[in-house]
Parts: sequence; C-alpha cells; structure tokens
Amino acid sequence: MNKSLTVARWFVGLLFIFSGLVKANDPLGLSYKMQEFFEAWNLTGFHDYTLALSVLMNAFEIIAGVAVIIGWRMRLFSWLLLLLIIFFTFLTGYAWLAKNPDGMPKFASCGCFGDCLPLTPVQSFLKDLLLLVLIAFIFFNSSKVKSLFKTAWLNVLKIAAAVVFAFGLQWYTLKHLPIVDCLPFKKGNNIVELRKLPADAIPDKYEYQFIYEKDGKQQAFAMTNLPDSTWKFIDRKQTLVAKGKNNEPKIKDFDLKNIDGVDVSSEVLEQKGAYYLLFIQHFNQLKTSDAWVKQMSNLAKKNKLIVITSVPDEAKDFLAADVILSQMQLLVCDVTAIKTAARAIPTLYKMKGAVVEAKWSAADFAKVK
Repeated sequence: MNKSLTVARWFVGLLFIFSGLVKANDPLGLSYKMQEFFEAWNLTGFHDYTLALSVLMNAFEIIAGVAVIIGWRMRLFSWLLLLLIIFFTFLTGYAWLAKNPDGMPKFASCGCFGDCLPLTPVQSFLKDLLLLVLIAFIFFNSSKVKSLFKTAWLNVLKIAAAVVFAFGLQWYTLKHLPIVDCLPFKKGNNIVELRKLPADAIPDKYEYQFIYEKDGKQQAFAMTNLPDSTWKFIDRKQTLVAKGKNNEPKIKDFDLKNIDGVDVSSEVLEQKGAYYLLFIQHFNQLKTSDAWVKQMSNLAKKNKLIVITSVPDEAKDFLAADVILSQMQLLVCDVTAIKTAARAIPTLYKMKGAVVEAKWSAADFAKVK
C-alpha cells in the first residue's frame, strides 16, 4: 500500500507541476482559453478576470504538485486536488461533447497543457479520469502519508520556494514573452507558408439536405434528388459525415488590411529584406510618455516599421503624438490573430521576408537590433 501510495503521489505531483509549468510559460494562453469557455456559457462578464484566474490556477498546480510530493498538509491538498480534478473532469468532458450547430466540435483543445502540448478534448478527458482515480486514492489514504522532510521548516521552505517560483515565472513571462515559444509565430517560422493549407490536408465530408415546400408541406431532399421548379426552396442543412484531418492552416485569420479594407497581406509578408511589425492589440493603459514609444520612434527613423492593430482609430490618435510614428503604415488585423501573434502589448517582430527573425516585448525594446 505504501509503495502504491508513493507512486501515485509522485505521478500526480509531477504531472501537476508539469501542467502548471507549461501553462505558466504562457498565462495569457490559458486566459484566452478560459474566455472561450465563458463565451460558450454566455458568461462574458468574467473576461476581465481570466488572466488573474489563469495565474492563480497555474501557481496552484505547481504548489499543489510540490505539496503532494513532499507530503505537506496532505489532508488539505488532497481535498483541494480532489475538488479541482472533479471540476477539470467536468470541463474536459464538456469540451469533448460540446458541438456547434453544424456538428463540429466547439473546442479543438481544452488548454490543459497549453500550446506546447495540445491535447484533444477526449485525450484530456481520459487523462483527467485517470487523475481522478489516483487523487481519490490519495485522498482516502492521506492520513497514511508522512512528510518527506521530518523538519517542519524544511517543508515550509520548499512550499515557499514553490510559491515564489510559480508567481515569479508568470510575472516574467507576462512582462517579457514566453520563455519557450510554442506558437505558430515563433522565431524561424515562415508566416506565408503557415497561412496555407497543409499539403496532406483531408477536408471534412458533409452530407447535405435541402428543405423544399409545396402545398404547405415541407420535405427534405438529397442533393442528387432535388425536386422540380414547382417546389419552393426553404433551407439547407449539413451534417458532418467524416471528420477531415490536418485540414486547417497553422496560422488562421492573419489577414492584414489597410485603412480602406484592402487585403495587403501578400504585399507586406512577401516583401524582400528586413522590416519590423509592431503589434498593438489595444491601447488600454498605454501612454504616449511610455519609454517604448520613443524607442519605436528612433527605430522607425532608420528602418521600415509597420503598425498592426485591431483598433485603427485608437491607434491613429495614439500615434499622432509622435511625428515619426504618425507617418508609419497602419494595418488592421483580427484581434484573435493578434492575441496569438503577440502575447505582450505591444510586441515587436523583426522580419526578413515572411520569416520571423526575432520577437520582443516592450520591456525588451532596448535590446532591438
């Protein structure tokens, strides 16, 4: 029993630490995933709190993982982990079963291991079922667990170190950028190529039914057996027959448009030589007196700088305060695409053609070359 309990504790503890670390590398990623769930439940009022929830959840996973391994306050942490895994199991089960009206899954992943190790909803659900069994086993045997360190202050010291590390890591990644970039816009990637459909893509297969009406009665017809012109068309329904494979580009909705709404993505991304892209998702809490504004102005004097935003009117007003930046080309992009491309506000890319050569957050603009 003791050996089984020890193995269960180490497995659960290490998995929670790993899960917390992967997501702590990119807290905003989990925050955006939470927003997807809240939107599905019509709870968009929680959007402003998702980042705080993300940071707390990631930190808790790391701290709880350490506590379970060293056997500190097992009754408390076994209770907390049991409640958490019950919630996670419900969440991943919902993500697996939830469908859009067209029969397609609502969620491509649950975000359990962030973007670095994407799991399908069914994989996440099965993983949580296994954890539920193991955590329940630990919970019912928590009184038998002895602390790894006999000296109480050593246990407290380990937990304190875990707390500092968990929150410190997330502070760093939010201020700068993820330490390990697992997004499709990472350094070295070719944006133009990743906007294309993969060569081995297999499209989804649908079955279509057409609803027609005649003499006050409606009837469904297959595409190969449509009625004559005496019938009136009412509606079309599609049903997913076979799910495709690898049938979406790695980079979606990254369309760059000028102020007039003309798509200039190819013109921008396929240009020769080096240039810079400055992503500014929004201008909340940004000030024209911020140090990065002057740094970008100096950069733009000698280099081609293009500003990309989802709120062009706000961008114009903000950039008007600087003579150089006010003259920069301003492009509009979907806010979701910018959230994926730029995990800090603002974020700067150094591009060479369509390839990302380097990325910086505002905290590191002084290092830009």
